[in-house]
Amino acid sequence: MILFIKHISIEGSSLLGKFFRDKGLDVAEIDLSLGDEIPKNTDNLDAVISLGGPMNVYEEDKHPFLLKENKFIQKVVKEEVPFLGICLGSQLLAKACKAKVVKSPTKEIGFYKLFLTNDGLADPLFKDLRENFDVFQWHEDMFEIPKDGKLLAQSQFCHNQAFRLGKNAYGVQFHLEVEDKDIALWANSYWQEKDDKKEKLEEILQGYKKINKMFSQNSTRIFENFYQIIKETKKQVC
Repeated sequence: MILFIKHISIEGSSLLGKFFRDKGLDVAEIDLSLGDEIPKNTDNLDAVISLGGPMNVYEEDKHPFLLKENKFIQKVVKEEVPFLGICLGSQLLAKACKAKVVKSPTKEIGFYKLFLTNDGLADPLFKDLRENFDVFQWHEDMFEIPKDGKLLAQSQFCHNQAFRLGKNAYGVQFHLEVEDKDIALWANSYWQEKDDKKEKLEEILQGYKKINKMFSQNSTRIFENFYQIIKETKKQVC
């Protein structure tokens, strides 16, 4: 089973959930903001994917479920269950592994160029991808790389964009799973009236329209690569 962890109802699995369902895999989603419980163990879990959210990783007083998720991620990493953290999920992975989460040098919202490091080019998660490609960003914080972690990708404005810890735990600061309807929903939910959101949203959606084909191909390639990591891990366990 693939377990998706949601931190707010409007940030779901979207394209990534559809990818795994199309593969015929069992997919489960829990929404911690609605009081869903985190599993007590990793039995029957082929992978765990922690999604985004507007909260900071250190806001445990406002969101007590973050403490529970922190312990769960530590367990997942220790037991080498394949893990993918997206945006907030990547920051939660870093924090669970004793790395700091700090303010990003630049608040990134929209499409930005991602640059793979040498380690990233050699990593199975980014197999068959070009050295640089466009990804969607929506964040103002940034993870630092945990001890023994590998920096896999960077952007011009935010140095740390992707890392791997151990064999199969990954954090990516950017979003691969989004569709245009997700972007519109987030903008209408997160932006205030003073943000002139209509004009900014239109600009982002036009960007999505221009690069949608390549964005979809790259996202699907990374999904497929993570799926292969899941299968390889399962084979080793068996």
